[in-house]
Amino acid sequence: AAVLPAGGSGERLGGATPKQFCAVQGRPLVSYTVRAMERISWIADIIVVVSPENIEIMKSIIERYGHKRVTIVKGGITRHRSIFNGLKVFAENEFSNHLLQKPEVVIIHDAVRPFVEEDILSKVVMAAKEHGAAGAIRPLVSTVIASAADGCLDHSLERARYRASEMPQAFLFDIIYEAYRQCTDYDLDYGTECLHLALKYCKTNAKLVEGTADLWKVTYKRDLYAAESIIKDNLSQQVCVITDVKEAVAQVGFLLHECLKSQIKVEAISISLSKNDSHLQNIFSGQCYNFVCVKGKKYAIQETQQLVDMLEKSNIPLLYPVLLILVHLDISENISFSIEMEELTRIKKFAREVKKKNILVYGLLIQYK
Repeated sequence: AAVLPAGGSGERLGGATPKQFCAVQGRPLVSYTVRAMERISWIADIIVVVSPENIEIMKSIIERYGHKRVTIVKGGITRHRSIFNGLKVFAENEFSNHLLQKPEVVIIHDAVRPFVEEDILSKVVMAAKEHGAAGAIRPLVSTVIASAADGCLDHSLERARYRASEMPQAFLFDIIYEAYRQCTDYDLDYGTECLHLALKYCKTNAKLVEGTADLWKVTYKRDLYAAESIIKDNLSQQVCVITDVKEAVAQVGFLLHECLKSQIKVEAISISLSKNDSHLQNIFSGQCYNFVCVKGKKYAIQETQQLVDMLEKSNIPLLYPVLLILVHLDISENISFSIEMEELTRIKKFAREVKKKNILVYGLLIQYK
């Protein structure tokens, strides 16, 4: 399971909207983080802890973006109290209408760290299974110094010996829950480090796992612009090439894959769109936004409509325009690029209609021998 504290007021960001609900590319930041967890099949439950006044906002986000496996929990007045509330839904009847199944390992991750990948989550979970607790760390960027009472330098720390504690962190559920149960009010009101609680109350030394540079936390307004830039860059760096199963068409898909794979993340699949292909559904759930559909059949509007329907059901066009390039592969001996006006009008009308659904359709006619 994963517990996402999202109850902060966002004072350092400035403005009236808490940072977890600020829009990035038209979508609330917290939705990206939930989506990152949701894409991982082995995370059974996602607990989002929000302040009481934002519960309805969070409910509307879950409904609008079709999030699954999410439970909303009312947060406390501090970070630790909110996390404790998130853990209670697995253990205390008084706190939940129905108890969720207690997990072996629970992940704790800030709702405003949207770029977490499955690899680092897997590493901290496996380390937590072995050691009882684990957390991601990063090298310190700046040297930490201490000032004296007169405001002058007292001493500095040797930067090479220290690390910045990041998220995600993971714990055997029984350890972190027991640690919170033993916490003093002072811990709950002024503490911030979950790993320290596991050490202090359960004598559990956390395994520290080297994290990646994309684990940073959205704290200030400028971070929102950086997050938007990263999202745009990620979207432009992956493409799915879809072909039918005919040998000549599949060969073109393979060649395109070979040409592109050194530059961007590309996946090529040969399927029949008339069937509900689970592989293609998995690609949609992974939020790919660029598709090249190579067909040998003439224009294949009907099959393209099936692809558009699958994209719509996945809800990914709600976030960002989906680019769909339709390639008609003409492998006949007669070299001709002519197209009937009626057919061209139908294709243009189709493109105009799906554009309203945030799906941008382009067409290519290629003579291939």
